[in-house]
Amino acid sequence: MPFSKQPFPQLTPPPPLPATARLFAIAALIEALTWAGLLLGMFLKYVTETTDLGVWLFGRLHGAAFVFYVVVTVIAAGRLRWPLWASALAILAAIPPLVTLPLEIWFRRLGLLTPAQTIKRDQLP
Repeated sequence: MPFSKQPFPQLTPPPPLPATARLFAIAALIEALTWAGLLLGMFLKYVTETTDLGVWLFGRLHGAAFVFYVVVTVIAAGRLRWPLWASALAILAAIPPLVTLPLEIWFRRLGLLTPAQTIKRDQLP
């Protein structure tokens, strides 16, 4: 059977994220990158015993990124109306290394980074 001459289906890009969701995504990325830098710094300090500059630098950067992530998470949870389990999970994700990035991707897939749908009075049953 010959190939079909139908064009590929048109894929529409996802709608843009609201500003609060974009800020959460950026905070999650920064937090994960500074965790990676801190882990590299600890490797250089404790395993290769070459320098402690990485721990000195990324320790400070990660501390600031952690606080920034937690503040942005609390704001995003309120503005985007996350359920309590999602809010708690997002804050807890900042503790183990590199978890904020996959969590942000998962939240995006679940639709938690899109504005909450409001129901108008005339739409109520």
